Amino acid sequence: QVQLVESGGGLAQAGGSLRLSCVASGSIPSFNAMGWYRQAPGKQRESVAVISSSGGIKTYADFVKGRFTISRDSAKNTVYLQMNSLKPEDTAVYYCKLTSDSRTYWGQGTQVTVSL
Repeated sequence: QVQLVESGGGLAQAGGSLRLSCVASGSIPSFNAMGWYRQAPGKQRESVAVISSSGGIKTYADFVKGRFTISRDSAKNTVYLQMNSLKPEDTAVYYCKLTSDSRTYWGQGTQVTVSL
């Protein structure tokens, strides 16, 4: 079993920055992809950014390209999401996900609120 714990959410002003962290623990598969997803009230959960096991492949949703950066520190079993130039529409609960083979694990989420 794998546990994921997110942190770093909070309140930011438009144009500001936040950095999210997600620490994985437990029986972590050697090869895994990790990613950040978000869900705003009344909307479906959507992918924000995903990073490969090696960290060499990163994919971003169009709405965050150029503003958000995903990275990982495998030694610390941690994935990060640096969020710059935040917009009110970035307000959502942000979830961390780990995928390996056919198994998927989710964190409990961290709230990000961006005000004007």
